[in-house]
Amino acid sequence: MQLSDSELNTNTTEKQETQPKADPISATSLADMEPERGLLPVLKNGKFLILWSGQVFSQLADKVYLVLTIAIIANQFQAADQTISRWVSAIMIAFTIPAVLFGAGAGVYVDRWPKKIVLVATNLLRGGLVLILPLILWLSNDFNLGNLPLGFCLMLLLTFLVSTLTQFFAPAEQAVIPLIVEKRHLLSANSLYTTTMMASVIIGFAVGDPLLELADSLVSKIGVGEAIGKELVVGGSYAIAGLLLILIKTGEQKDLSEKEQPHILADLGDGLNYLKNHLQVRNAIIQQIILFSIFAALAVLAVRLAEIIPGMEAEEFGFLLAAAGIGMAMGAGIVGQLGHWLSHFQLSLIGSIGMAISLVGLSMFNQQLWVSMGLIGILGMFGAIVGVPMQTTVQAETPEEMRGKVFGLQNNAVNIALSLPLALAGVAETFLGLSTVLLGLAGVAIVAGIFFSTVHSSTNQGQH
Repeated sequence: MQLSDSELNTNTTEKQETQPKADPISATSLADMEPERGLLPVLKNGKFLILWSGQVFSQLADKVYLVLTIAIIANQFQAADQTISRWVSAIMIAFTIPAVLFGAGAGVYVDRWPKKIVLVATNLLRGGLVLILPLILWLSNDFNLGNLPLGFCLMLLLTFLVSTLTQFFAPAEQAVIPLIVEKRHLLSANSLYTTTMMASVIIGFAVGDPLLELADSLVSKIGVGEAIGKELVVGGSYAIAGLLLILIKTGEQKDLSEKEQPHILADLGDGLNYLKNHLQVRNAIIQQIILFSIFAALAVLAVRLAEIIPGMEAEEFGFLLAAAGIGMAMGAGIVGQLGHWLSHFQLSLIGSIGMAISLVGLSMFNQQLWVSMGLIGILGMFGAIVGVPMQTTVQAETPEEMRGKVFGLQNNAVNIALSLPLALAGVAETFLGLSTVLLGLAGVAIVAGIFFSTVHSSTNQGQH
């Protein structure tokens, strides 16, 4: 039986309608179908941009706050015949003690509380504490507490409170990143986070003093009276961070009023048990502790390095540390853009080898300014290639309900571990010499990198 032309056309049309259309697929390039990598997708993430903006203002305020306290000491408390070191040491101790005492416990609360509230409240409270500092100093003027000015003692207390609030802010900020960034983009997000952190160190310490002087000058010209521009800059930066973070949406469904109060010791035990049973996360944290310990030792050794480099003075060691910060920022950018081609522990091994080579070179050429600065910059770059993937591993592999505890324990362990190289590096350099200590640090870096990458490979083979 033959079909008419109209029937043939009808059947042909029906077949065409039932077949999948190829045009839309062909119009989409393969590149568009591939998942985006690098920093661009992170920069397109509005939630992360809000968090990042808050980080910029908050971390700059952290660094400039220390510059502010040193300026106040020099102008109000230091006598002409006194060294400023003992005053600054007291401030640094007040800033460090909360990290050791409360770092782990703060993470327990962060797990129980809505992280957005923690982010906003800690910044607004820190801003308020800094803004009332001029009033505190004015009211306590001419009063003493024992042999110390009352104003300085109150500034120590305020510094202690600011640092305590920071212990809550830090794990909350780290725990929010996996909530607002897809897992495949965590490496890029952490690279941007680390770059900003390093840049804030460089910018905060480099431009902090002129920025505060400019602020005081502008406030004086307005006719406010006493120069309070310094406090307005630092307190205002914290406040801006808090106001920006009000806009962030973390996706959490936590109601603070309905959450049971945390049991500190029990929850810390949960965090420790989690690390005990999760080798990958534990090893990533240990590698970060080793990394920060090496750079803490470098911070001490940089003073001696600046002393022996022709044309430099010991007090100019900050230029050497700035080179490390620039290198870290570069390394973090490289990891964020290209790091997805390798596993996190492969990147860590490469970074450890690069750090070791840089330290060996520094032990040999430590009296040549530009060579030393270049090697320190390379050291910082490879340090970021270790640190960023390890932080990403901790975030990606830790479940949401455990992140505050784990990050709190991590921050606590890092702060405690930093005290050992800070105390011993100078002593070791005195007895063993700068080159020997640098070679020792190179050995630590390479052994740690090889050990943890080997353990990771063995674990993966065992699982397969």
